[in-house]
Amino acid sequence: MRKLVYYIGASVDGYIAGPKGEYDFYPVGDADRAAEYAARVNARFPETVPTALRPHVGLADAANARFDTVLMGHNTYRQALAHGTPSPYAHLRQFVLSNSLGTAPDPAVTVAAGDPLALVRDLKRQQGQDIWLCGGGRVAAALLPELDELIVKSYPVVAGAGIPVFDGQFDPTRFRVTARESFDNDVLMTWFEAVR
Repeated sequence: MRKLVYYIGASVDGYIAGPKGEYDFYPVGDADRAAEYAARVNARFPETVPTALRPHVGLADAANARFDTVLMGHNTYRQALAHGTPSPYAHLRQFVLSNSLGTAPDPAVTVAAGDPLALVRDLKRQQGQDIWLCGGGRVAAALLPELDELIVKSYPVVAGAGIPVFDGQFDPTRFRVTARESFDNDVLMTWFEAVR
């Protein structure tokens, strides 16, 4: 069965973005370290690079390594729209989980209103690669019962405030660490598996 995987970057204090959706505060090191880090991460997860950026990082024709579907909340999608990108991951099947967005301006993007858990359960029953949850915190909290794996890129910075990794009710949910990888720019990537 397909897995739902939350692959996300976060500050040391657990924020995926600043209060206004900022994400440019993550330190990635000097030019050489940043390039090495990006190359390693992009080689592992090429499909998580937005379609418009793929040609610029040598991934124009890269196959999807892990995911063929992406889920995002309406605030995450609005960030893409603000940058003039109505279909940010055209190489993936795209869903925006929103009860307020209406329809997407691009037919390649499906706006899914209603119960996000029902949608994920349906997607998991379908054939294909795993499902990438790319944000945001409220969507992640709503989908926590169906979350199979977390892959967290921990950046060495304290944000102080912003959008938390999970923005929901108190609901302790166990995960176990399955792997860790450190990078020369002090980013630590950790794989977590749900304990059920």
